[in-house]
Amino acid sequence: MTLRPLVLAACLCAAPAAQALPSFDEVRREHRPSDALVVDRQGELLHRLRSDDSVRRGQWVTLEDVSPAFRTAIVLSEDQRFWQHSGVDWRAASAAAWGTLWNQRTRGASTITMQLAGLVDGDWRQRPGGRNVPQKLGQAVAARVLEARWRKDQILEGYLNLVPFRGEMVGIDALSRNLFGKAPHGLDAQESAIAAALVRAPNAAPRQVARRACGVLKAMEGRADCEALDMAVEAALGRRAFAASEGMAPHLARQLLRQSPGQARIATTLRADVQRVALASLRQHLRELKGRNVEDGAVVVLDNATGEVLAWVGSSGDLSRAAEVDGVTALRQAGSTLKPFLYAQAIAERRITAASLLDDSPAHIPTAAGLYIPQNYDHAFKGWVSARTALGASLNVPAVRTLVMVSPEAFHRTLGAAGLPLREGGGYYGYSLALGSAEVPLLGLANAYRTLANQGRFSEPRTTPRAPAKPVQAMDAGAAFIVADILSDPNARARTFGTDSLLATRFWTAVKTGTSKDMRDNWAVGFSQRYTVGVWVGNASGAAMHAVSGTSGAAPVWAAVMRHLHAGTPSQAPRPPAGLVQQKVRFGDALEAERAEWFLAGTQQERMALDRPPAAQAAVRIAAPVDGTIVALDPDIPPRHQRLQLRAVGGDALRWRVDGKEFARGAQAGWMPWPGRHVLQLVDARGRVLDEVRVEVRGAGVKAARKN
Repeated sequence: MTLRPLVLAACLCAAPAAQALPSFDEVRREHRPSDALVVDRQGELLHRLRSDDSVRRGQWVTLEDVSPAFRTAIVLSEDQRFWQHSGVDWRAASAAAWGTLWNQRTRGASTITMQLAGLVDGDWRQRPGGRNVPQKLGQAVAARVLEARWRKDQILEGYLNLVPFRGEMVGIDALSRNLFGKAPHGLDAQESAIAAALVRAPNAAPRQVARRACGVLKAMEGRADCEALDMAVEAALGRRAFAASEGMAPHLARQLLRQSPGQARIATTLRADVQRVALASLRQHLRELKGRNVEDGAVVVLDNATGEVLAWVGSSGDLSRAAEVDGVTALRQAGSTLKPFLYAQAIAERRITAASLLDDSPAHIPTAAGLYIPQNYDHAFKGWVSARTALGASLNVPAVRTLVMVSPEAFHRTLGAAGLPLREGGGYYGYSLALGSAEVPLLGLANAYRTLANQGRFSEPRTTPRAPAKPVQAMDAGAAFIVADILSDPNARARTFGTDSLLATRFWTAVKTGTSKDMRDNWAVGFSQRYTVGVWVGNASGAAMHAVSGTSGAAPVWAAVMRHLHAGTPSQAPRPPAGLVQQKVRFGDALEAERAEWFLAGTQQERMALDRPPAAQAAVRIAAPVDGTIVALDPDIPPRHQRLQLRAVGGDALRWRVDGKEFARGAQAGWMPWPGRHVLQLVDARGRVLDEVRVEVRGAGVKAARKN
């Protein structure tokens, strides 16, 4: 008599809560996987990255995408009359009550619908110690409400996506990928039986899981090889196939997830085919460089018109001992890849033209820290060359002489306008900035080359679909065009790279390589009509590579990616902007062959020749020391061993003066320096000054020589 009022009261109390149960669409909409999916512009999966460390929950899986074997197994294991009852299996409930009365074990009365009610609403979730009678009755009421609002297939689908399995795994997607390394639609009968057995006892010992799975498999097929199931369970429970990070764009995935935490699906501007080719080309080439102490690399591909990133390869993956380092954003020494921006600035300021003659000979440039003596990559000098040849062949000394005209501070500002803000000011780098002593990221460098491709118009690159930023004119359009024309000219680079290197593509491209000090970084950055590709090769640790040059390091990867991009897409040379003229140029002394050259209007010339001084005067000069030499005296070395050797070339009857006083005769002399600034002069027999240099001697004092 007392039971009926209790039941009635429990049902009345449970009714309001049951009515608040969410709909199927609400539950599905609120489902949050523990992994974020990063997809390309067409929706193709690029990378999967774990975003929630508290639980392992996969993507929502529709019922049609779950294997029929598992659907059968879960119903046989958890709720055999699922398709017949309306939320509560009264027959199973009666059997459970009778078993409890006589202390007998039974299947249990909790249906799939009742379990789902506890999963979607915490009020009906089982607590430690089990549920009391009012809670069980309330769960039954909630199950009836779910059955009235949800279709049977929706109930089963929701259950399979929300039910906890083993450990932190929730839902069939996480379980299937983690224990079996496959999607839920691929589960066979044996795997389905194991998965269904884990619902009843998620953290049971493997032997207990195998015993329960054997019963499920017998119910499914009428027979089962239980010994084989023992081994299968051991293998599955020991497997961890659901890696925290999986795919081909881990570095970009991590960056985007930091920007959009909690987002389950992140769309990008990437193209999966380009990403795949860039990664494969990099890894293949690094394998070919095995033995040359190089294991890292990075590739970025940009769309010239939109700034969209089409490929972002941050590392070589398992070929690297620092695979987590993102080579696309890491700062590395730029090497010669900064030279195009230097020449573009000098041309824009009308200091030089592409035909101007620059001296590629030994240079000793005085600076506040002493003499700066640039060298070419091959330690050889080409003499007088045009600016086109100097840039195309990547000659160092002409670049430094050009920076002397422009100044490091002004060049520093130009790089910043092109999207390469440096960590230090121009004075910090000095004239070495012409040779790329500054550190820059690959993404910024590639986008700066994209600025050249767009005739000086700069805009930020982007990795997610959004409206492109309005471009700004960062450099002179005509100068950018001229530099791009030089970088596309095989003849301009012939003196260093030959005419048939990897840099010479079958379609129009403009490209520049670069190598940093001690071969620590190697670059190839260039563009076609539609795309810009940047490649870096080196070691994340900063270790030097062995005999890796611009054409053997990054260039092969650059060329492979460019070939893929233009497999069916032509690339035409850009049209010149307004304000340019093309003029035939002849070079005196047969320095270079006659050619048509591009000029900013008003700077064109028909002939380039050297204005040589009279032979007698030009031949006589001070060879050593060079102008600006700084001498540091060591107080621990006797003065007689610290003489500065003076050497002259050309002429006869030469005399030396120090600060206006003659002290030696002949082509060579030894001078004992003393602290201060001095003027060394070379004069002839009549006292005419033929050449002079200035030197500075530093040192507070020198100890007298010890007497023996």
